[in-house]
This record gives sequence, C-alpha cells and structure tokens, in this order.
Amino acid sequence: MSKKTILVVEDSPTQAVQIRALLVANGLHVEIAGDGVEGLERANEILPDLIILDLEMPRMNGIEMAHELRGNPRTCKIPMIMFTRHDNPEAMAMGLGEGIVDFIPKDAFAKVVMVETLKQMGIISRPVAR
Repeated sequence: MSKKTILVVEDSPTQAVQIRALLVANGLHVEIAGDGVEGLERANEILPDLIILDLEMPRMNGIEMAHELRGNPRTCKIPMIMFTRHDNPEAMAMGLGEGIVDFIPKDAFAKVVMVETLKQMGIISRPVAR
C-alpha cells in the first residue's frame, strides 16, 4: 500500500518542519509549500490526498488558496484542513464555504487533534485491534 501524500502549506519554516515530522511519524509522505501561490502550484503538480494550510500567509492567504483550489477541476476534490492561530468566526465561515473540512487551532493540543482528525478522515490508518 502506497503512502498517502499530504501537502502542508505553511509560511513558518519551523512549524512546517514540526508538522512534517508529526505526519511522517504517522506513515505519511509530506510535501511543503511556503505560501498560497506555491501551494497552488504544488497541489496541481502532485495532487495530494490532503492539504493542510495556514490561514495567514504572504502573497495568498489560506481562504484565497482554498477558493482557487475549488475552482480548478484537477484540485477541486482534494480535502483541506485549515491549521491556524485564529478562531475568527468570519474566517471559519468563509473557509467552510470554500470547502475547508476542519479547522485545527495552533495550540497545545494541535498535534493530538491533527492526528485524530486524520485518523477519522481515513488518511492515517488506525491500528488493528487484537
């Protein structure tokens, strides 16, 4: 079984490396993009199984990127999760309108929540009960 590919679009190199380490430790292949413009290019190129994107980024924010992805027949069905420091209800409503399936706040529980969310989505395999 081939590894699922996740595209992480995050302008903080430190956070991108931390997210990559978490996802790789859970058996996923991870590609990184530093902003929304690069994220669009990479998504169209690799057609990942999931995109995890930040809300606030230079050149193109996460909502704008999600809008562009939804308008492209090649990328319109790729699920997206917004990973953000903000709990702005307006941004969340806009993101949901652009197809964001979940919002994960960047807080002390982010890693646990992200792994559990990816398990529920079937991106990370759950261990087989014995």
